[in-house]
Amino acid sequence: MGTHALAASRRPSGIARGIVRMLVLVAILGVVLYPLAWMVGTSLKSQPEIASNTGLLPEEFTPGNYTDGWNHFDVSFARFFLNSTMVALLTVVGNAASCLVAAYAFARLKFPLRGFWFTIMIGTLLLPQHVLTVPQYILFKQFGWVGGDWPYMPLLVPQFLATEAFFVFLMVQFMRGIPRELDEAAKIDGASPFGIFRYVILPLSRPALVTTAIFSFIWTWNEFFRQLVYLSDLKDYTLPVAMTLFIDSSGQSSIGPMFAMSVLSLLPVFLFFVAFQRMLVEGINTSGLKG
Repeated sequence: MGTHALAASRRPSGIARGIVRMLVLVAILGVVLYPLAWMVGTSLKSQPEIASNTGLLPEEFTPGNYTDGWNHFDVSFARFFLNSTMVALLTVVGNAASCLVAAYAFARLKFPLRGFWFTIMIGTLLLPQHVLTVPQYILFKQFGWVGGDWPYMPLLVPQFLATEAFFVFLMVQFMRGIPRELDEAAKIDGASPFGIFRYVILPLSRPALVTTAIFSFIWTWNEFFRQLVYLSDLKDYTLPVAMTLFIDSSGQSSIGPMFAMSVLSLLPVFLFFVAFQRMLVEGINTSGLKG
């Protein structure tokens, strides 16, 4: 009886702690989601109300901001969506393929100065992107890729050459966790290094590949600086660059349409993350990010 009474006395305190924990989580969620909710509400406000009403809900709904923003330029906003989608998807393919091959070489193959080259690759993580912008621009200019018929070449070609050291490192750490006994068993069966890569490493590297794909897509979709440097024609602009056009040189701005297009530009990233959320968590838990 004493044990049952003690358990009964503890039950209300446990419920109270659960309620407090839930309220704290709801409060944190509200703080995190408030900017997004404010942006959605602002996209439905008129231009004068945006300056006067700082609340979440508009006093007068103005859904016309979405049509105004979509047709604000000589080029339809759909073209910017298409450009961003093309750049992001090709970047995903390039990073996943090239970084996987490079990681396999560093993690599984033996070649001269492997440790030295791996150290050099890790060292590139210490270089700020802005330091590399000028020499890269000069190099791509000499190749004829800047301002030419293929304006996306400076953005896409490096992604197919394993230039993202972070993803190479992530995959190397992941592959080091794959038992080498699998490689030895494949060698006994007559598999070449390419066969080991194709039939052993590649299927087991799916979590790391998914993690690379998700981060590559999100980072490329939101990237602004490099796209601003290399894209000069309106029809070639991606979404982050096109957003700057809502504010002209005279200081006049179309804030309502800008917020409306900002909301639409977030949807692909949100849907992409939701679709692969489980795989992303699995990839982070099983990759080198865990230490």
